[in-house]
Amino acid sequence: QVQLVESGGGLVQPGGSLRLSCAASGIIFWFYTMGWYRQAPGKQRELVATAMSNGRTNYLDSVKGRFTISRDNAKNTMYLQMNSLKAEDTAVYYCNANRLEEDYWGQGTQVSVSS
Repeated sequence: QVQLVESGGGLVQPGGSLRLSCAASGIIFWFYTMGWYRQAPGKQRELVATAMSNGRTNYLDSVKGRFTISRDNAKNTMYLQMNSLKAEDTAVYYCNANRLEEDYWGQGTQVSVSS
């Protein structure tokens, strides 16, 4: 059974930082492209960042320079370091594992940026 479990969300003031984690089980982790998505109220889910097993990364333009995605294949864990957070980063953040036709999702973790 595949499980992706996110943690690290919470409430932070503008300009603050959070680090999200996604622990994966039930998959051969390094086979998969791992990604973070987010969905704000009333908006569609959007891709925030991806990290391929070869280390290649990709980011949503609005988070470039502020967010850093990383993965530890030995620990089957992916991270998202979020710095200089803005109110518009408020959303539920989801972990995703993708390989060809296989697509798995975590349950999501809430990130709220507010003073």
